[in-house]
Amino acid sequence: MNPASRLVSKFGGTSMGDAACMRRSALVAARRGSRLVVVSATSGTTNDLITLGQKAQSGHWEESENLLRRIRDRHLGLGDDLGVPPDDRRRLAELLDEMDSIARGVYLLRDCSTKALDTLMSLGERLSSVLFVTAMNEALGPDQGRASWLDAREVLRTDDQFGRARPLTESIRRLCAEKIPAADAGVFVTQGFIGSTEDGATTTLGRGGSDYSAALLAEAIDADVLEIWTDVPGIATTDPRLCPAARSIAEISFKEASELATFGAKVLHPATLLPAIRRDIPVFVGSSFDPQERGTWVRRDVVDAPLVRALALRKKQVLVTLTTPEMLNAHGFLAKIFKVFDDNQVSVDAITTSEISVSLTLDESALLNRKLLQELSRFADVHVEDKLTLIALIGNSINHTAGLAKRVFDAIEGINVRMICLGASKHNFCFLVDEGKAEEAVKRLHRSFIEV
Repeated sequence: MNPASRLVSKFGGTSMGDAACMRRSALVAARRGSRLVVVSATSGTTNDLITLGQKAQSGHWEESENLLRRIRDRHLGLGDDLGVPPDDRRRLAELLDEMDSIARGVYLLRDCSTKALDTLMSLGERLSSVLFVTAMNEALGPDQGRASWLDAREVLRTDDQFGRARPLTESIRRLCAEKIPAADAGVFVTQGFIGSTEDGATTTLGRGGSDYSAALLAEAIDADVLEIWTDVPGIATTDPRLCPAARSIAEISFKEASELATFGAKVLHPATLLPAIRRDIPVFVGSSFDPQERGTWVRRDVVDAPLVRALALRKKQVLVTLTTPEMLNAHGFLAKIFKVFDDNQVSVDAITTSEISVSLTLDESALLNRKLLQELSRFADVHVEDKLTLIALIGNSINHTAGLAKRVFDAIEGINVRMICLGASKHNFCFLVDEGKAEEAVKRLHRSFIEV
């Protein structure tokens, strides 16, 4: 590997599923010349750790012990399969003992704070990365140096918003310069999803944050390329499970990919592209199970810019409509609304307005915040509609193309559209439909715009 190489590779949970998956992923990283490898927890481990925290907090120690045993056996078994050396075997044992101690503390206190849960969840990536060092050293050639383990918490600095920490990019850049010297040969293996505060407390970036971690680290070391390796060969024109005719996209712009991720595409975490965009780092998305497939390149500028590149859908949406005559010819009403959402830390996806009404789409989970609806009800009548899906057409020059809306509504004739959002971006046209009609709408739109 070129010692000056700045290639960052991230492998997801399915790519870390067992010893064979780890070896295959390590070969991909070695052949591509990865400088820094970011790994997720092994498949299912993060869910097990969350359940462990819940069971321990609820006082179900027998079930907690079963989970502890399952996680321990899985990782020690992987260690046996990979032939992990004694020093790393001891590190695995220490991490597993830490997991036991945290779980027991949660059980005794009957309290699993977000701070404790972050530390507990961090063990998934910390365990898998120790294992992956062995797989990586097995895959590296004689001129590629050695793989070494890097604790992401030493470089990925965040604030103290446990459960969904915000990265401190300047600190991350400074720490990476100290810990990952430019001229050093070899490969660093580290963890996605986790970081730490200035005081050393472990944090997480939220579910799906491993992609984000990789992008932040790529930004910090001025990477030439960021690679995201999953179990699918790149970004598709829509979910292949919904539409068998969906096909892989060879190239997509940063703006299109950001819209696609925001509106529900599962291949990339919505925040992943932000650090890459800031540093203009090309992102490659490919399958570790079939690395010869062409995959998808995400770049600032692309050669082909079709009207509709892809379709996405975001399920479990609700439509909240606020109505009051006080809106008529008045100012400041929208400011009041958005202050309520800001105070409750709830994100709004799409919005439309009329003379006396405002309609907004939210994730269904926002309704768990009863305080939100109570505060909105103080200055408007609130009507909530659920069981909706937000469908988005992602492409180029969408808000400057005559006849597009007619083509859309011709394609979905007979399916009622509850709300339309068009004009804010030239890269998307989104609308709400009943969840029972969403898949049919996507199939029809795919036939009309992409299969032609």
